[in-house]
Amino acid sequence: MNYELIKFEIADAVATITFNRPEKRNAMSDDMRTEFIDALERVAADKAIKALVLTGEGKAFCAGGDISGMQQRMNAPAGEVGFNGWHRQQRVHRTQALLHTMPKPVVAAVNGAASGLGADTALACDFIIASEWASFTWSYILRGIVPDGGGMYFLPRRVGLPKAKELIFTGRQVKADEALELGIADRKTGSETLVADAQAWARELSAASSTALALTKTILNQTFELASHDVFAQGSQAQAICYTSTEHRASVEAFLSKTAAKR
Repeated sequence: MNYELIKFEIADAVATITFNRPEKRNAMSDDMRTEFIDALERVAADKAIKALVLTGEGKAFCAGGDISGMQQRMNAPAGEVGFNGWHRQQRVHRTQALLHTMPKPVVAAVNGAASGLGADTALACDFIIASEWASFTWSYILRGIVPDGGGMYFLPRRVGLPKAKELIFTGRQVKADEALELGIADRKTGSETLVADAQAWARELSAASSTALALTKTILNQTFELASHDVFAQGSQAQAICYTSTEHRASVEAFLSKTAAKR
């Protein structure tokens, strides 16, 4: 696929996806989502890619859903609004699930406003690094809708249930320093080095075994929902797979060789 509404780059085993509708503050249109899904599937499938960085072109990270798309939905025949909305939600959930379940580290480099779906998209990543110009707004309620990009799932896990309710009920803006204090953002850096810092962090996070990382992330993503015995059971299965991996064998042999050399 040829990308026009996103940019896709790979360097040093780290893929970088950049939302590329700066004139629309990188609002997510249906066409942009199609390109985004294709790029995410490409990252997930390519074993040479070890991590992903997600950012936005221009002054915004992502302004959320495209308002023109909302207008089209409202203008649809009454009998089609519900099904059209359901179909769109399947695409939204597909996108967010690809981010959340990506079997490699995903770092959101939030360069500016992350609003509505944009804020949820950042939360669907494993980690968030924010520039001094970053801000987060769960503005859905201001449009008379609910957070549909995972905000009702991800935000309470970062800030706690009462604070998540306050941010979603009011739709107020959270700037970079408060986001860092609340735990919405994990790190803060300067805008000039934001993407480079995110890429460096992504390389650090993905330096070890890709097999162990993917299996660990899959289990960690479920730990708030699973009972302890389920986590142990999944961990046992994952460990059995790790025992057979090339990475495990190579690391053990390297360790034994160094130990033998010291004798």
